[in-house]
Amino acid sequence: MRHVKTLIGLVLTAVMLFPVYWMINVSFTRDTAMRKSPPDLFPLHGTLDGYRAVLDQQLPYLGTSLVVGLGTVTLTLLLAAPAAYSLAKLRPRGGGALSFVLLIAQMIPGIIMAMGFYAIFLSTGVLNTVPGLIVADSTLAVPFAVLILTTFMSGIPEELLQAARVDGAGVLRAFVSIVLPVSRNSIITVSLFAFLWAWSDFIFASTLDQGGDHQPITLGIYHYIGNNNQEWNAIMATAVFASVPATILLVIAQRYVAAGVTAGAVKD
Repeated sequence: MRHVKTLIGLVLTAVMLFPVYWMINVSFTRDTAMRKSPPDLFPLHGTLDGYRAVLDQQLPYLGTSLVVGLGTVTLTLLLAAPAAYSLAKLRPRGGGALSFVLLIAQMIPGIIMAMGFYAIFLSTGVLNTVPGLIVADSTLAVPFAVLILTTFMSGIPEELLQAARVDGAGVLRAFVSIVLPVSRNSIITVSLFAFLWAWSDFIFASTLDQGGDHQPITLGIYHYIGNNNQEWNAIMATAVFASVPATILLVIAQRYVAAGVTAGAVKD
């Protein structure tokens, strides 16, 4: 029975990973063989033209996505970590209502938020700018980050904070010296999700940065697609390049993510 379950698991894994394999396969396929029927399962007569196009044209887009992703992570942590600490340990008046609002905020469709941001950014002069895109992407990450961090910080023993107060530490000192180091797993978790959301964002990018000088990789891929021209090997090669940072981050941070997501679910 165990072997049957293992076989089923392998088959399901292969089915789920097949789109990834096909993306890599197409990235090496020549344009002349793109519409071949049946298609080649292996790029026997492959080409590196798609990857050359990435190196020639897409590196600025990748650089912009990296800046936007790191900026989103930074802004998210600067806003979410103190807010979560306040909700978890300082228990301000109206904290429950604020948590409910943050939960509701995650249910708002992205296109609705993009339209609202467009009007605001247009009037404030930050439309088609990288800082504007960072602010917009952070609105997706901050509510999630506050909820995750609040759940974790609620489980931090009060004895730790009381010991810090006895040693003369104030609220800010206790937050920096005690709460943040103990919350490492959850901080890594929200940082990873914030980066991935910003890295893969298309709605905000296409709405708020369509005419900017510095555009993210999602728009770089989109520019390859025209009415009469689809450079599929270049599109897929760019997608492969764009997948590498996310894959590396997931592999490195997976154990922290597992610990951060489940933190606070069980109380001792």
